[in-house]
Amino acid sequence: MTQTEYKIYIDDVIRRVEFSRVRVSGYHIVKIVAISKYSISEDIEKLYNIGQRAFGENKVQDLKVKATELKDLPLEWHFVGNLQKNKINNLLDINPTLFHALDSVELALELQKKLEARDMTLDTLLQINSAKEESKHGVMPEVAREIYKQIQDECPNINLRGVMSIGAHSDDRAVIKKSFETTYDIYKELDGATICSMGMSGDFELAIECGSNMVRLGSVMFNK
Repeated sequence: MTQTEYKIYIDDVIRRVEFSRVRVSGYHIVKIVAISKYSISEDIEKLYNIGQRAFGENKVQDLKVKATELKDLPLEWHFVGNLQKNKINNLLDINPTLFHALDSVELALELQKKLEARDMTLDTLLQINSAKEESKHGVMPEVAREIYKQIQDECPNINLRGVMSIGAHSDDRAVIKKSFETTYDIYKELDGATICSMGMSGDFELAIECGSNMVRLGSVMFNK
């Protein structure tokens, strides 16, 4: 695919995002984070050349490699994967723009210790397991509000910006929609929350219609 053909392809993805967001409101803004975990630095650079700036990785080591290889480009790096406690320092060395997947109080407390020791802060989203699936990380929706407030109170170096969730693993659109609505309902009640990150390549249009203002698009952005 030539650069021109690729731009036409990406423009179509953006049109899909635009069509979904205006169904919510003309004032509803949606940010695209291109998930580059199955792509190489050259692929990221191609997207950069047609205007994409925010990219996400789900492994700390991969994020470090790509951020280093592309250090001369003004990219915005997001970490979207499950964070093991022994990888916290490695992530903080990179200092990503946003950490999407804070999935427990225990991880928050450990992250707070490391941030405080470095005298730094980290913009973060609380991950909610709104579909209540064993295969997914995140706090249960029933306790999400309480945990969000607890982290705000006990972890001053964690700058909670909102929430993230993954749509239900189902072929039933109504089930997926319900999982997004559950997360969005919680998001609306959280003090100071500005980011509701929901939706991936297979369900981002539905997520946007349910209130998402940040989508994490992998295969659909890299044409894979």
